[in-house]
Amino acid sequence: MAKDKKMVEAITSMDEDFAQWYTDVVKKAELCDYASVKGCMVIKPDGYALWENIQHELDKRFKAAGVRNVYMPLFIPESLLEKEKDHVEGFAPEVAWVTHGGLEPLQERLCVRPTSETLFCDFYARDIQSYRDLPKVYNQWCSVVRWEKTTRPFLRSREFLWQEGHTAHATAEEAEERTIQMLNVYADFCEEFLAIPVVRGQKTDKEKFAGAESTYTIEALMHDGKALQSGTSHNFGDGFAKAFEIQYSDKDNQLKYVHQTSWGLSTRIIGAIIMVHGDNEGLVLPPRVAPTQVVIVPIRQQQEGVLEKAREVEKQLFGFRVKVDDTDKSPGWKFSESEMRGIPVRVELGPKDIEAGQAILVRRDTHEKLTVRLDEIAEKVGALLETIQSDMLARAASHRDAHTYTAADMEELKDLADNKPGFIKAMWCGSQECEEKLKEEAGVTSRCIPFKQETLSGACVCCKKPAAKMVYWGKAY
Repeated sequence: MAKDKKMVEAITSMDEDFAQWYTDVVKKAELCDYASVKGCMVIKPDGYALWENIQHELDKRFKAAGVRNVYMPLFIPESLLEKEKDHVEGFAPEVAWVTHGGLEPLQERLCVRPTSETLFCDFYARDIQSYRDLPKVYNQWCSVVRWEKTTRPFLRSREFLWQEGHTAHATAEEAEERTIQMLNVYADFCEEFLAIPVVRGQKTDKEKFAGAESTYTIEALMHDGKALQSGTSHNFGDGFAKAFEIQYSDKDNQLKYVHQTSWGLSTRIIGAIIMVHGDNEGLVLPPRVAPTQVVIVPIRQQQEGVLEKAREVEKQLFGFRVKVDDTDKSPGWKFSESEMRGIPVRVELGPKDIEAGQAILVRRDTHEKLTVRLDEIAEKVGALLETIQSDMLARAASHRDAHTYTAADMEELKDLADNKPGFIKAMWCGSQECEEKLKEEAGVTSRCIPFKQETLSGACVCCKKPAAKMVYWGKAY
């Protein structure tokens, strides 16, 4: 049995070293591997299957919201990137440049896209002429490159996968409505599909996207008490439109600038799934996103009829993502491996079970066992998967709520930041000076100004001047 537990014992305990635990899980659950290009990753089949499920579900929700998919070039001419001053300054430290085409130096450097605002703007300037051309509600699925100094698998890599929506509207009101609409699409997706509860709100001016008028965010709390920005939606106003001359002729024959939005969610959300739900045995995957929802482990599969019955059960479960583990490993090893990979439900089926017309269902999230009749296994598995999904969301919400604190003054906030990792709710006067002081002295950043405001006191937690907003603060990835 010790041999069977080798995989589990190889994982560092979360409480001992959370960062190492995360790396162990990513590697041993075979989600990704390091690439020969420093800071980049190879996404392995199980990791990519997670992204495929995320992409499929999000794309469905986007289309229901009237979004259409397009694709923009990988390269951005330097002159194009520099048209919006704040935008180029915000991305300059992370840009990778192409200087040669084959052996010949290029007349103009090409940026490998860190994001595609400028490409969409250049396109819209040519494609939009009249109010009849609006709105443009486009999205692209692609990879981007940002030359990060410190990288971690999924959370921060030099190349990563994401989607980026870019829309153009006739009025400021329409743009703001779309910005909030897409943020809510992200929030609902995270809660309903990934079982990750989020806080919805607005970024401070200091933390908003370069070139945006306002940035909205969903913030999730990881198991170790750090926050993870899990999706953002930006209202650009008409700033980009003026820089790129994106105008349209309105019904009154007047030329007007469009109002734009942008919104994105990336493969870092896979890191969130790992860190919100995982445990010391490995991954714990919500059923709706899990690449494999059910694994059937035949016990004593060499005995006549066992493997055949496992195949029959597999056919009964045809509506689910199911596989039979018919490898020659021991049952104990198979149990450990299925737990490491986070498969939501394990079906144990041996000769005695077959004789009794039953099977054992084991929940990955709680390890609870349930005996069910074989003639009702599909119904029971379906119900169990739904229960696991809702229980995982409730458990993650309870963890977040239990690790959300309130601070009345600077000393209390610093004590919480040092000793009780989590979200810290505190009042803020609105000044960037106080925001920077909180980062410098307490090591926290503003996560968001939540839409659901509370009046905790009348004074700023930092300077004691009249407070303007309640803000979620915390340490973050």
